Amino acid sequence: MHYINDKLLIESYKTAVKLKLNKGFIQILLSEIKRRKLKVS
Repeated sequence: MHYINDKLLIESYKTAVKLKLNKGFIQILLSEIKRRKLKVS
């Protein structure tokens, strides 16, 4: 199984928010960020 690295996950989240992508998709990214205990700056 392949996993996205932390930096790419955070950049994906920031880009999704900036582009106003589907809220469900953004929530999935945010849930994974929280699960990994990362911080979005």
